[in-house]
Amino acid sequence: MHLAVMHHSKPLTRTFVMVLAAWLLAGCSTFSKDGGFEAVQSSTRDKLGKDVRWAKTAQDQDTIGEQVRTLLQKPLSVDDAVQVALLNNRSLQAEFYELGISEADLVQAGRLPNPRFAMLYARNNGDYKIEQSFTFNVFSLLTMPRAVEIEKRRFAETQKQVSLEVMRLASETRKAYFTAVAADETVRYMQQVSTAAEASAQLAGKMAQAGNFSQLDRAREQGFYADAALGQARALQARTIAHERLNRLLGVWGDDTRYQLPERLPDLPKAPDDLPDIEKTAMEQRLDLQAMKTRTDALSKQLGLTKVTRFIDVLELGPARVLEGRRSEPYKKGFEIAFEVPLFDWGSSRVARAEAIYMQSVNELAATAVDARSEVRESYFRYRSNYDIARHYRDEIVPIRKRILDENQLRYNGMLVSVFDLLSEARAQVASVNSYIESLRDFWLAQSDMEMSLIGKPTFAEIDTIGMREASAER
Repeated sequence: MHLAVMHHSKPLTRTFVMVLAAWLLAGCSTFSKDGGFEAVQSSTRDKLGKDVRWAKTAQDQDTIGEQVRTLLQKPLSVDDAVQVALLNNRSLQAEFYELGISEADLVQAGRLPNPRFAMLYARNNGDYKIEQSFTFNVFSLLTMPRAVEIEKRRFAETQKQVSLEVMRLASETRKAYFTAVAADETVRYMQQVSTAAEASAQLAGKMAQAGNFSQLDRAREQGFYADAALGQARALQARTIAHERLNRLLGVWGDDTRYQLPERLPDLPKAPDDLPDIEKTAMEQRLDLQAMKTRTDALSKQLGLTKVTRFIDVLELGPARVLEGRRSEPYKKGFEIAFEVPLFDWGSSRVARAEAIYMQSVNELAATAVDARSEVRESYFRYRSNYDIARHYRDEIVPIRKRILDENQLRYNGMLVSVFDLLSEARAQVASVNSYIESLRDFWLAQSDMEMSLIGKPTFAEIDTIGMREASAER
């Protein structure tokens, strides 16, 4: 609906001047220098003690590349691997641009729509009708403070979500690192098992040819060798998969994939961490919960804005002038007001939609809180149980297997047991060590998941039982 009034009105003139001044001020909304990235950097330093950078230019990328190459030239520790991933992972760099998108929405919310110019020109036998108007959306000015507040909350949510992606990448890199180191160890031990089984099979074949060994015992030794060869092939496959996953997280290719990993996993800590208030800690610092709360607050503000604008969401005001008659006649001056008339759409559907979105977010927040409590309890249980399992292998199973092997070595020297008995025990002892490596790997994976559960949703590692099956077959 357009309403044109052709007379002077000082109050409306003052209103127009105020609107114009507010519009000019709103047009000054600008982007921040860091694009909100300082909040992400601060969170990364506080929770990880690591550096994270947003490579916006070629020079930034060159600087990051130089730092990454320096880290890759020395034996790669788990902390160095996490740092490389935080600097070099391109998926994370893409995630940083969510900040730019969100900040653009925030800046846009602080700017009025462009003014609208309209003109009507008609002529008939020297008579003219000319209408000119220059209007502004005054309603956008009135709702701007609330719209800006909504976008500020959305921007804060985006900052938390991006920070959460940083933490998730760090956690996944730690897990991939420990898996790759364990895979290297497993390959070495499975090679020892295969070598021992091959020697046993060759000896059994020679003795069978000499008539000193039954065909059944020879087949049994050949079966051990076949199983060991299969276990070695699977271990090599698992190592390749583990290294390639780590490469993807580190964002490396070509010569940069030739980094050096340590020969063994870190030792088991002397004692596990005791965290009696782990649920409370998680509720206080989990970024996904904070992001959901911020999002719910923003939706609450948006719901209020939707209710305010349910009848009218466009109100344009501005000066206008009209000429009717000869061109020599003066223009009639006044103002024009344009707004929607709610005859058919009373805004009820928009309000209902906003209410549904808000209540959906409320329930998602409650579900996230329930899940977070469960996840942190599960992660701590995995951490403690994997510690106990690894310690049991280290303190009980591996030493017992070694004692058995030593005793059989003495009996073999005294010609009380055969070489096949000795080789069988050697295979079992190596298999027990390999199982300890797997349990130690699972402990470090569980620790990474537990640390992640205090920050955001963990992705629990599925335990790889290939090596365990092979170890069981050997025994």
